[in-house]
Formats: sequence, structure tokens, C-alpha cells
Amino acid sequence: MAAGQPPPLEPSPLPTFAEEGFGEKFMRKTRENPLVPLGCLCTVGVLAYGIISFTRGNTRRSQLMMRARVLAQGFTFAALLGGMVVTAIKSR
Repeated sequence: MAAGQPPPLEPSPLPTFAEEGFGEKFMRKTRENPLVPLGCLCTVGVLAYGIISFTRGNTRRSQLMMRARVLAQGFTFAALLGGMVVTAIKSR
């Protein structure tokens, strides 16, 4: 074994970051992965239209919108997973 300096007894200090508020964090995350908020908005829009159709008695349109909501949720989930994969690849 090579003799050298022993490791320091105290751990190295952690880096400090500026405090980030909700608005700044939301905007940063939206810039990093813009498809997730878009998918969320689509999901909410389709859900609202489906509920409106249901209350008006248009059951056929309501069922169609609930199926579209499932597709929009799937898109949002895929965008979230894709963003996580991209972030993991970037960090390497």
C-alpha cells in the first residue's frame, strides 16, 4: 500500500444553494420538461369537458371524454418518465 496523507477527519462541507421559491422552482421544472405541464392541462381540460357533458346528459360524449382523459394521463406519465430518463442521462 502506498503511504500518503490520511483522509480528513471531518467531512467536506456540502455545497450551499440559494433558496428557491415555489414560482422559481415551477418555472425551472417547466423549462426542463415542458411536456408534463402540457399533459396535465390537457388532462384537466378533457376531464372538465367530460364532466360538463355528463351533467348535460350527453352520455356518449362523456364516455368518449373519459377515455380521452385516460389517454391524456398516459401521455403525462410517459412525459414524466421520459423527463426522468433524460435527467438521469444528463447527470452522468
